[in-house]
Amino acid sequence: METTVDTKAERSRNGARRAAAGEFKNLVSDVEELMSRIADVKDVEVARLRSKVQGALASAKESLATSVDGLKVRARQVAGNADDYVRASPWQAVGIAALAGLAIGYLASRRSSGRTVAVQ
Repeated sequence: METTVDTKAERSRNGARRAAAGEFKNLVSDVEELMSRIADVKDVEVARLRSKVQGALASAKESLATSVDGLKVRARQVAGNADDYVRASPWQAVGIAALAGLAIGYLASRRSSGRTVAVQ
């Protein structure tokens, strides 16, 4: 059985991917708005360029949809692997969860104790 550990670097990369996907969606939206604004222009060169941009936009949308589908499949695989691990080693999973809870509790208590509020 293979287990996957989500490292800080992986989480950072995933966050960057989500941010890039959001920026990409904004870009697609802006290009679509631009295309609708120049739809009435009858110049031959503009019409050729508009057609080329529409093709590239369709291709980019398809690529984004494929990437999102791939990420969904990967997330299901990771969840399945975690489920398999917990079922195969329940006591180890409980121990790992307990240690994670202790670490988070310790960090949270240190963070909150560092912030004092002056009462007058």
